[in-house]
Amino acid sequence: MATPETDAIIPFEVLYHTERSWLHTWLRRSLGCSQQAADLAQDTFVRLLVRNQPISAQAPRALLARIARGLVVDHWRRDALQRAYLQALAQLPETSYPSPEVRHEALQCLERIAQLLDGLKPAVREAFLLYQLAGLSHGQIAAQLGVSSRTIERHVASALMHCYRVCFE
Repeated sequence: MATPETDAIIPFEVLYHTERSWLHTWLRRSLGCSQQAADLAQDTFVRLLVRNQPISAQAPRALLARIARGLVVDHWRRDALQRAYLQALAQLPETSYPSPEVRHEALQCLERIAQLLDGLKPAVREAFLLYQLAGLSHGQIAAQLGVSSRTIERHVASALMHCYRVCFE
């Protein structure tokens, strides 16, 4: 049976003013940077506001932490992608460096691809990347990964369907 406590709703403004400092501190411990923590705390509240759903008074910190944890993972993924991209650029002669606009666009594309592939199981993701990026056939991938060609066909099809669903949801 629901009780008044479990049915209680917190107004967004009240939650923001009462939990902003706690969330910032929690994020600062995870990130080690007060500015990044402030940015992600703000992004957490924006996500909560945009979802436009009532906020239960039962466990507001758990909700904030769940949203913030996802943003931290996204932040680390973007940071790792950026480092890898910059390392790859460092291998090029300076005259071949793309413009800042092209670098920015490339990083955005890499981030979107990483988001698309994020929901895939590791074996499915690996098969898909070998098929799409390395241009290997199903048979070649199967031999490399030690599974049947039919398994690779299913992995690639599954990855394509996943990407399609993510793009068109």
